[in-house]
Amino acid sequence: MKVPFLDLSLQHKALREPALAALTSTYDGTRFCLGKDVEDFEKNFASALGYPRALAMNSGTAPLHVACMIAGFGPGDEVIAPPFTFISTVWGVSYVGATPRFVDVEEGTFNLDPAKIEAAITPRTKGIIVVHLFGQPARMDEIIAIARKHGLYVIEDCAQAVGARYKGKPVGLFGDVGTFSFYPTKNLGGCGEGGAFVAKDEPVHIKARHIRVHGSDRRYYHDIVGGNFRMDGFQGALLNVKLPHLSAWTARRQAVAARYRAEIKLADVRLPDQPTYGQSVFHQFTIRHPRRDALREHFAKREVGTDLIYPVPLHQQKCYASLGQVLGSLPVAEKAAATCVSLPIFPELTDAQVDHVIAVINSF
Repeated sequence: MKVPFLDLSLQHKALREPALAALTSTYDGTRFCLGKDVEDFEKNFASALGYPRALAMNSGTAPLHVACMIAGFGPGDEVIAPPFTFISTVWGVSYVGATPRFVDVEEGTFNLDPAKIEAAITPRTKGIIVVHLFGQPARMDEIIAIARKHGLYVIEDCAQAVGARYKGKPVGLFGDVGTFSFYPTKNLGGCGEGGAFVAKDEPVHIKARHIRVHGSDRRYYHDIVGGNFRMDGFQGALLNVKLPHLSAWTARRQAVAARYRAEIKLADVRLPDQPTYGQSVFHQFTIRHPRRDALREHFAKREVGTDLIYPVPLHQQKCYASLGQVLGSLPVAEKAAATCVSLPIFPELTDAQVDHVIAVINSF
């Protein structure tokens, strides 16, 4: 039996008719840049997930960039971030001229380790970016306490955690701002790029809205330096079609993850932790094994797709070599990168396919 790591065509085939109808409406109404479709999505997204308000943007990187602009990070500043994440987590830091300071992650969740943050704080530290990696909420109580103690701005990168909750509350509402991605492979994915920005405080929301459109609240009048971070109408229309299905898709991901956790019996496998403080949405189900590469080959021979997310931690990327955080400086992240493999976990997986994945890994 063949089990792909991910097959986006299944979801899009099921939604083809309403999706094309929505696109046709946007096309006929010439609502190409922001407009009603995007405004409707912002309202629907905030209402469905429990946010006071939301701003749609043109990628998952854009709200991170905007957040760093609002935080006032700049040259000479340091911003703490985990090294085991996608690199766009820290692009905004670099875009505004600040410097990422990578702090190691937890063994069980791959999220930023609160116990290691304070040792990395210097007089130059101005903020913390928290990633809710693979859909698992980070330890926000401890992180926020440290941030408030030292006067640090907190950005929550929720790109992989749409719908995730920490102690019953949606991620993105604990720090100063939260950011999301609607890249096609995400739990709520568009048919192209997209992202969202959420803030508890309305003045922050208003400033982000101005930055999103060239620093302007009135056409041709620019009060602050902004950018072009607008979501296009087609993405808003498609996301409005998909959003009502997110809850069911999430439940299916959680059901598949529960089966993996209960039925994978292979010795030496480290399954992801599932702390009681957070409700994961399982964007990925990432395991660790000391013979990771041999295990992947075993899967491939039996037509089960897997992926390496992420094979090179950020402090080992060439673009950040000048920071001096050499091999061995962040051992947990480095071990994760060397031993992790992600299993198929998308809503359209059949029970038979899940059976096959479990049988294959247990036969290694």
